Amino acid sequence: MKSQRGGKTVYGANVGILMLETRFPRIPGDMGNALTWPFPVQYRVVRGASPDLVVRSDARPLLEKFIEAARDLVASGCDGITTNCGFLSILQDQLAAEIEVPLATSSLMQVPMVQSTLPPGKRVGILTISRETLTDDHLTAANVPLNTPIVGTENGRVLTRDILGDAPEIDFAACLEDMRDAARELVSTHGDLGAIVLECTNMVPYAADIRRLTGLPVYSIYNYVLWFQQSLAPARFPVELDDPRWG
Repeated sequence: MKSQRGGKTVYGANVGILMLETRFPRIPGDMGNALTWPFPVQYRVVRGASPDLVVRSDARPLLEKFIEAARDLVASGCDGITTNCGFLSILQDQLAAEIEVPLATSSLMQVPMVQSTLPPGKRVGILTISRETLTDDHLTAANVPLNTPIVGTENGRVLTRDILGDAPEIDFAACLEDMRDAARELVSTHGDLGAIVLECTNMVPYAADIRRLTGLPVYSIYNYVLWFQQSLAPARFPVELDDPRWG
């Protein structure tokens, strides 16, 4: 075997995830459940960063804690960093300036890319856990047009209440109904939608149901991180370079 270059502590887990400090259950599909990922990931909990504080208040005073946790992930071997809350788009520029690897804080960062794929006259809509606190600052930080259609789940049964309230038990069937109701509202009030982006990372388990209900492509933090990881660890395809088929 040829000699290999070192420099890391952990190998084979290229993506680092900055986690809010929570206790609510996380089912497969949620990015905080490690079984969600088809590749190894590394986690760091940002102490004091509760869902209620980050979503309903302001994450910016916690910037130094996020920087510290992100640097620790990089030192541990991560080649790229993401987070488990779409509202952390508001830290994208400041956090990116303090670490030396690519950073993808929020699913919202997909909106401009998704928009570029749509036919003329179609636009992206967003489903969020808290419409009332998803501010222009959050959208601008992710390069999302301020006139983007957005619907939240805060008027639903349990999803917003129990995730932001960090409940020890959650009725995930009721969460699905909250998601369906919000999706129906989004498409019924905006007839020009061509795709949906899920802001909240806890919405990933319901993406397939929203796709089936609306008929629209649904983008989430899950597909964003899959794309992100493939740039950090590109797939290898064994090819015989002298094969005439490739000539």
